[in-house]
Amino acid sequence: MIKRLLFILLLLAGTLQLSHAQEEIQLADTLVINGETIIMLGDSVIIIRPEKPIYWKKGGNFNLSIQQVSLSNWSAGGASNMALNTGLNLFANFKKDEKIWDSKLTVNFGFNRQSDRRFATRKTNDNFLFISKYGRELSPKWYLSTQIEARTQLLGGYRYFRPSGAEQDARQRISDLLAPAYIQSSTGLNYKKEYKNNDKVSIIASPFTGRFTVVLDDSLSRAGAFGVLPGESIRAEAGMSLSSSTDVQILENIRWRADLNLFSNYERLGNMVVNLNSVISMKVNKYITTRIETVLIYDERVLITRSDETQGPAIQLQNLINFGIGIDF
Repeated sequence: MIKRLLFILLLLAGTLQLSHAQEEIQLADTLVINGETIIMLGDSVIIIRPEKPIYWKKGGNFNLSIQQVSLSNWSAGGASNMALNTGLNLFANFKKDEKIWDSKLTVNFGFNRQSDRRFATRKTNDNFLFISKYGRELSPKWYLSTQIEARTQLLGGYRYFRPSGAEQDARQRISDLLAPAYIQSSTGLNYKKEYKNNDKVSIIASPFTGRFTVVLDDSLSRAGAFGVLPGESIRAEAGMSLSSSTDVQILENIRWRADLNLFSNYERLGNMVVNLNSVISMKVNKYITTRIETVLIYDERVLITRSDETQGPAIQLQNLINFGIGIDF
């Protein structure tokens, strides 16, 4: 009987102690200071910091490929040469509440050098593209956006040819830095969707688009190159445009990025100016990448000297396949 009574008393004491400990936890002091939650429990202090929102996403890619062929007393023929191609891609995307601001810069440059020819070093790749877009959300995936796009090149461009009866090549300068440059501003409805695997698709249709062709080279300006009036440096056009930006994972190690811009002048509605930049990246490992780069341009106001020496509008196509270093950051 006495043992049973002692057991009951011990059980009641343990229950009272547990209840008292629970009351201490429930009565813990809690403070919120500058968004941080501070919990004071006895001699312990617990600080819970909220996750800081991330408004900016930044990054980019650098790629470099080099090829060198050296021949000496080579009976099969050929010529020593060296080729280099490099590119830099940067992006900065901002999103907060109902506002977005996406910007990206693409710069590509390449050359080929063959020592046994006149004008040994010749440019093979030279593109500068900057796109910046600001938008306000109308509903999920739909925005009212304004986009600015600028395209040009970094160095002078030449057409190489051999005059009739000549033994060496000649060249003619046909373009240069800011000759031409294309600046386009458009405002319209923007469909934008991002997927969980970082795939992105953006399409903006604009009935209000201003397009400016800039030729800041006096000789090219006097010749009326790239559609400007002879002697003028800027040609302004008003029209409508459709722009799209795609960044998708095709397979595990294959990614496709493309920017397409279509513009039609109100004065010649239906005649499209087409600009397409496409890059397919195939990763071998973290640092080795194969890239297929394609640039397609069509502008009926740009007169191209064809291989048969006739002039007229033509599809301009550049295609490069590079195998080299590719670094994402």
